[in-house]
Amino acid sequence: MIILSDEEMKRFGADLGTKLKGGEVIELIGDVGAGKTTFVKGLAQGLEIDDDVQSPSFTISRNYMARDDLTLNHYDFYRLADAGIMSMEIAESLQNPKNITVVEWGESVRDVLPDERIVVKIAYLPTEGREVEVEIPIATDH
Repeated sequence: MIILSDEEMKRFGADLGTKLKGGEVIELIGDVGAGKTTFVKGLAQGLEIDDDVQSPSFTISRNYMARDDLTLNHYDFYRLADAGIMSMEIAESLQNPKNITVVEWGESVRDVLPDERIVVKIAYLPTEGREVEVEIPIATDH
């Protein structure tokens, strides 16, 4: 799909945020400036988070309290070639069914991320806006 503005990107994120129940993992893939943090701002709106959502590029992670006792854990590994101890923090976050975990630049923690994650790919197209592709895992009962 093509998203033409920051407001449209936030609405897209908010729509997904209203559907989250906890335990979801979202990997965001896109270049610098593609709109990943803008998407997370919308996701936070859908989760009824009142805090000002900011990129965790320099802090690596930010946590926000959401509706229904959920927590949004937002990670950004842009500055890290090796996630080190942060891999353990993400693994711990994934164990709590009340957490929603969002990871940007997740190459360094890919071995910790579950196969059943939602993948949102955002590509900036200078004359057309942003092209967004979403891969949602299909739940299977074993």
